[in-house]
Amino acid sequence: MSSSFHNADRRTHRKIMLVGLLCCAAFVAISFFAREQPANTYVLLKADKLVRTAGSLPIK
Repeated sequence: MSSSFHNADRRTHRKIMLVGLLCCAAFVAISFFAREQPANTYVLLKADKLVRTAGSLPIK
């Protein structure tokens, strides 16, 4: 019978799985932070409008 990865001892199996999981998590994190962020200025424009109109009477 040929040996396979699942026939290895449990500690080795867990270590390899943990290393693989950490590599995948690092790849996802680096990919997420390295991508170009969209230029969304809607929130900034809305906040600017609120600050400029703060304290003034509402127009009816």
